[in-house]
Amino acid sequence: MVLDRKIPPAFEKQFSFTLPQSEILSLSNQLNLVWVKGAQDIIKLDFIYKAGKWLEPKAGVAYFTAQMLEKGSERYTAQQIAEILDYHGAQLEISAGSDFTSVAIYTLSKNIPKVLPVILDLIQHPIFPQEELSLLVDIFKQNLKVNSEKNSFLASKYFHKNIFGSAHPYGRSVEEADVNAITPADLSLFFKNFFSPHEVYLTGNLSSSEFDLITSSLSKLKKKNTPVATNANSASGLQIEKIEKKESIQASIRMGRKLFTRAHPDYPAFLLLNHLLGGFFGSRLMKNIREEKGLTYGIYSSLTPHLQDGLFVVGTDVNNEKASLTIEEILKELKNLQETLVPLSELELSKNHLLGSLQLEISNPFSITEKIKTTRLHQLSSDHYTNLFKIISSTQPTDLQQLAKHYWQESDLFICQVG
Repeated sequence: MVLDRKIPPAFEKQFSFTLPQSEILSLSNQLNLVWVKGAQDIIKLDFIYKAGKWLEPKAGVAYFTAQMLEKGSERYTAQQIAEILDYHGAQLEISAGSDFTSVAIYTLSKNIPKVLPVILDLIQHPIFPQEELSLLVDIFKQNLKVNSEKNSFLASKYFHKNIFGSAHPYGRSVEEADVNAITPADLSLFFKNFFSPHEVYLTGNLSSSEFDLITSSLSKLKKKNTPVATNANSASGLQIEKIEKKESIQASIRMGRKLFTRAHPDYPAFLLLNHLLGGFFGSRLMKNIREEKGLTYGIYSSLTPHLQDGLFVVGTDVNNEKASLTIEEILKELKNLQETLVPLSELELSKNHLLGSLQLEISNPFSITEKIKTTRLHQLSSDHYTNLFKIISSTQPTDLQQLAKHYWQESDLFICQVG
């Protein structure tokens, strides 16, 4: 049979989201190792600690403790660590987030015997040398000085402060005075109290000997209970704040409110509602404020679910004289979703784009591990993403309207404008 290339193939839409099974091993020290097998010989070993901003006693301590891990240990100097990893083509990624700190290494599986001892030493025996801390502090202060001139940076900073409160881990910012007050002793104490591995995630293809080396090494790590976080309630700030910068011709706008975590029953449908509003290029905010009104090059809305709280935010940059009009148009779009049902054609487009985007997020073993990590660290069910797909697929216009009415009342929104 000859293929007629003038006839396009039949369109078939099949959306599903079932994460591959991971292998979970409980080591002799009660540490869980979560292994996602892959076909490639590049592996990722990711150590997760309950050592984020939520637990830090002083602003900036979590960040600097994490960043200083590679700046020297009992066996290796910072230069030796960098040279060994570079020689073996390994990449180290360290990040301190709101709730967790991650120390991850990418390397070829054959190089594990050379790379693993270095990683294990820096996560067990860091020394926090003063000269390395001073260099990091100087770099941080220079970056802070540069960022503080950016309207977008200031708008996000004050927006988070106003919603969560200046003393709340999710609302607190690190200022120069905070950085100047940090000492190696602060970092050493924070490490001692909170840097016990919570879980370890392994991704990639391994021989039996390579896997045995990893498991035997991880079994020797000291696992202890991390202190429980205290209540982080903090009084919120101004609901509407406008910071004028006379020399600036542009204004950065942030609008939104505190919301919920991934475990909340409204999370899946709200994810779709947010996507329709400002989550992709064909969203309502982009069509109205960028394409029709020409007020900005880009505008977005997003939902950020932390472990303890969530945040909904609309953000954009516009000319100063158009800032008030832009805020009015954003509020109109929120109001319109409360008063008028979303057309089925628009709903279908938004669903397809969102579900397709989620499917792309599991296109390789490393991204699959990230999804599995999210379900475990946020204490979600193992079928969380399957249920997410089902709920999004079945969400109706009336469901979105009810969510918009409940969560987007103007009296509940915080607005910050800088410029």
